[in-house]
Amino acid sequence: MPEQIAKTEAAQSLSPWGPLKSPVFRLLWGTWMVANICMWMNDVAAAWLMTSMTSTPLWVALVQSASTLPVFLLGLPSGALADILDRRRYFIMTQFWVAAVATLLAIAVIAGIMTPALLLALTFANGVGLAMRWPVFAAIMPELVPRLQLPAAIALNGVAMNTSRIVGPLVAGALIASAGTAYVFVLNAVLSIISGFVIMRWRREHVPSPLGRERLVSAMRVGLQFVGQSARLRAVLLRVALFFLHSTALLALLPLVARNLHGGDAGTFTLLLASMGAGAIIIAMYLPRLRQLMARDTLVLRAMLLQSVSTAVMAFAPNVYVAVPAMLLNGAAWLACANSLSVSAQLSLPDWVRARGMSMYQMAIMGASALGAALWGQVATLTSISTGLLVAAVSGSVTMLLALRLVTDRSIEEDMTPSRQFKAPVTDAPPGAGQVMVTIEYLIDPARSDDFRAVMQESRRSRLRQGALEWELLRDVNRPGRFIEQIVDESWTEHLRRFDRVTASDVALRERKAAFHIGAEPPLVTRCVVEDLVRVQ
Repeated sequence: MPEQIAKTEAAQSLSPWGPLKSPVFRLLWGTWMVANICMWMNDVAAAWLMTSMTSTPLWVALVQSASTLPVFLLGLPSGALADILDRRRYFIMTQFWVAAVATLLAIAVIAGIMTPALLLALTFANGVGLAMRWPVFAAIMPELVPRLQLPAAIALNGVAMNTSRIVGPLVAGALIASAGTAYVFVLNAVLSIISGFVIMRWRREHVPSPLGRERLVSAMRVGLQFVGQSARLRAVLLRVALFFLHSTALLALLPLVARNLHGGDAGTFTLLLASMGAGAIIIAMYLPRLRQLMARDTLVLRAMLLQSVSTAVMAFAPNVYVAVPAMLLNGAAWLACANSLSVSAQLSLPDWVRARGMSMYQMAIMGASALGAALWGQVATLTSISTGLLVAAVSGSVTMLLALRLVTDRSIEEDMTPSRQFKAPVTDAPPGAGQVMVTIEYLIDPARSDDFRAVMQESRRSRLRQGALEWELLRDVNRPGRFIEQIVDESWTEHLRRFDRVTASDVALRERKAAFHIGAEPPLVTRCVVEDLVRVQ
């Protein structure tokens, strides 16, 4: 019987549709699809509106930059807020922000006051809404499905994104051709408002921390520290930044590519975007099998090579009969690479810092996309559209190959499951303001000092990822084998927060450190609060 249950769970984890059996996941997944349809409608309408006002490649490419740059600039504060606020309410608020911006865009077009500069400004404001929305949705995903189904859930998010990439441009193209650009923005506003009310049906219980909310600046610092001390996450961020820096060239220049094709018009642009989305949806069905057949880095590299080949084909495609198959392959490569890297990022993060970590993942994507759009737009302006796409294709494959070989992630897979095995200290009265210094004294066999130092390097990364301000390892010069681990926390409250952030991996690490200790008693732990002598005077 247990074997049968295990086989059933394994089959569900491999099924690309498994997460949809959860009603809450279906509700939010559908909302996410509608939100992305609105995003693509906005992007298509804005890009096409810009081409009607100017034919300069740089201005057209800057629409993509204006849409993605806010996520780079505001991703970390947004992720921190998503970790410390009620995620449900925060998600709802982002939908109404996007609706308000869409309303302003519609008014500007209908009133005839739209200019290239105003369009970029309002596109940037819409990007602010995306910057707020994405981290919170990424953070709630592991709450909705079991860990084994997380890759499938992320792939379904990719399906939603790419279905919206088909539906959004089709709807936007039809409205632009029949009624005008303004009505795309009107529909965007209406759908965003409806989505906000749908999210209100989600009955998620927000459990406030008994320690109170983290301060925003402190939460941002801790998020940065976590990423800085996670070798796996740093490697993922580098790879996803390189991928989107180069893959965004085709998206940024696609309106002009569509115009230059034989008989190219708004319908051609829509068809190319829809083809890219269709390729991503098709490959999503095969991703579970691909993950079994090849290692993550191999899948990422092959997806990058396929993306580069399809981009090179688009650089010289004479008509839609060549361009559509190339865009299908491009969409498949895009989802395969993005999904592989997104799963790696999610599995590298515990829940308490998930929104901050995923916001930095999204910052890497959007920062690279914004830079890439401006870069390849300028290259195309100085040379030609074909040259810009070809250079992006070649440099993308070369840089990804170098990154995979030179920045190899050799760290072990860590178990980020929350643990309550570390008991918070209890005091008669909470200490006053001031930093907290914790010392842990170890007595070890001097002959094992090198092995102990190696384990303590892991301890350093663990403490800093949990939010400690400083970490040092002290050695007694008069007593070989006596080491003192010293940790400094921002305050007593922040010291207590570290106990809420302990994972199963941290528990295993403590056991490894304790195995070195040869004293009759457990390692001696001392906690001291820094006194403010100036205030005492």
